[in-house]
Amino acid sequence: MKILITGGAGFLGTRLANALLDRGALGGRTIESLVLADLVAPRDPRLLGDARVRGVSGDLLGQIPALFGQPFDAVFHLASAVSAECEADFELGLRSNLDSTRALLDACRRQRTGGGPAPLFFFSSSVAVYGSDPALPLPVVVDDRTLPTPQSSYGVHKFVCEQLVADYTRKGFIDGRTARLMTVSVRPGKPNGAASSFLSGIIREPLAGLVSVCPVAPETPVALASPDTTIAGILAVAEATREAFGGRTAINLPALTVTVQQMLDALGRAAGAEAVARVRFAPDEAIAVIVGGWPSRFESARAKRLGLPRDADFDAVIAQYREQVARTAV
Repeated sequence: MKILITGGAGFLGTRLANALLDRGALGGRTIESLVLADLVAPRDPRLLGDARVRGVSGDLLGQIPALFGQPFDAVFHLASAVSAECEADFELGLRSNLDSTRALLDACRRQRTGGGPAPLFFFSSSVAVYGSDPALPLPVVVDDRTLPTPQSSYGVHKFVCEQLVADYTRKGFIDGRTARLMTVSVRPGKPNGAASSFLSGIIREPLAGLVSVCPVAPETPVALASPDTTIAGILAVAEATREAFGGRTAINLPALTVTVQQMLDALGRAAGAEAVARVRFAPDEAIAVIVGGWPSRFESARAKRLGLPRDADFDAVIAQYREQVARTAV
């Protein structure tokens, strides 16, 4: 089986690649090769040392024709410009999210109509597809039937791409699966351009002895998922039968609902009051509007039917992060 991961050098792409290599198979088929496409080359030593892995660096839109010089059995499309980037640079968002996704889907379509396989196509969407429209206020609890009404460019891009994936699936060009990911916390590394980046920073930086700035009020509720839960969800959606997945509509992955204050309380239990004191509150209205517009409570019946649980609590999420840091430090 030949697999392409876009955003393959990023945090989730790297985690997904390692999970696939550990398993050695996807949907019962042996993985022969794994192509990781990103703006930069993969840096993970394990991936660099595996003969099945090939890294391709550069602008995705420009790389797609060369990438599809070989047929792919599965594509995991994780690459995108993130929320705050799309608000700051409208053209960047259109190119990175809409244009690249359309080009990728069309490459899959050409592969299929040229006599090749209709590849499994996993698209990573986001809870940013939801928002509170004046004509259709967001319900307190979002379930699988809640209509997306995005209130940011990033959310609009994700919702448009969801519909494209569904239609290309209907036409038989791909076997499309879309999952709406929750904000992943705690991410390692440095802050990125996402409006939600602070939801990792207020834990990651204090644990490393650094100051972190929180741009929203402590009572702000958010929907989160740990890296392990997110990767498990992606793989379960990719391997589900079409009947088990249930139609072509995007599925909401499980969410842990916590407030920022509850996150800091868990940080205090894990690392003491000194760690919590390293978090400074500095309100940022632009970030608060984006994050405050996202839903924080979910009832994901379809995910439950696939056997996907949410994280138990945020204490467990912090413990998972610290274990990962300890492993990579060895």
